[in-house]
Amino acid sequence: MERLLDAMEQRLYGQKTNIRLMAAALLAGGHVLLEGVPGLGKTKMARTLAALMGGEYRRIQFTPDLMPSDITGSVIFHMKESEFQTVRGPVFANIVLADEINRSGPKTQAALLEAMEERQVTINGTTHRLPEPFLVVATQNPLEYEGTYPLPEAQLDRFLFKLTLDYPGEEQERQILREHVPFETEREQAAVPALSLEDIREAKARAAEVVASDSIIAYITAVIRKTRESKRLQLGASPRAGIAVLNASKAWAALEGRNYVTPDDVKLVARPALRHRLLLTPQAELEGGNGDHVVQETLAAVPVPR
Repeated sequence: MERLLDAMEQRLYGQKTNIRLMAAALLAGGHVLLEGVPGLGKTKMARTLAALMGGEYRRIQFTPDLMPSDITGSVIFHMKESEFQTVRGPVFANIVLADEINRSGPKTQAALLEAMEERQVTINGTTHRLPEPFLVVATQNPLEYEGTYPLPEAQLDRFLFKLTLDYPGEEQERQILREHVPFETEREQAAVPALSLEDIREAKARAAEVVASDSIIAYITAVIRKTRESKRLQLGASPRAGIAVLNASKAWAALEGRNYVTPDDVKLVARPALRHRLLLTPQAELEGGNGDHVVQETLAAVPVPR
């Protein structure tokens, strides 16, 4: 996994933490929602990860006229063979980029989110398993809301992490310009995989074996329950959010080369794992608050185990 992370950091500047969190999501078996203005490298991040892990990559551009069958697949009648044939959709890949997911209607969004949750799709009554590993990276623009269908809280809850991409620093931006490669040339010089899909599956198995002590379990529980007491929230974190924090903490510990979880692991993954699962009150939104602020306040208020 270190080979994978090093190779990604050589191609994506200024996103070290987000790169590691995306790798942690892969190990934890979760999915990622990327939010940022256009041009920050959201698509390139997903494409680079797929190339370096030797996996199959598919990009789905979400538009208002996109249908669920355009994602999952359909059954067609093959005239020459005189039989029905199943045509699998782009969701059958290791890395699926759902670009601008909030530009399609709720029915289409639900088709993808069902595949994320169940790891399978049903086409004309037949169930098909999705490949393993399977990671959905969805993107959305935080500025443009005209003609969009915002994801409701129940669907946002299906994402392990919500990662926010910001502008790179000055030196990092110089580096981007200095080493810019046109897309056609970049495609011709395809990245050599840093590891195989079997390596990923083995790493996921090791991450699942990372130990979380009773004190860590109690700490995560206290953090989750504390969010429900915040007067700035209409809706606090659910038990599923606690499971997300636990799984993400294990994956982060595995990336750090440890077989046990520390409180620092929990603190690091808490914001990306909880920020999209908290529903602020209108008053808190008017005051400029967000989920990150509430998570930070919660972590500060809960005693850290020793």
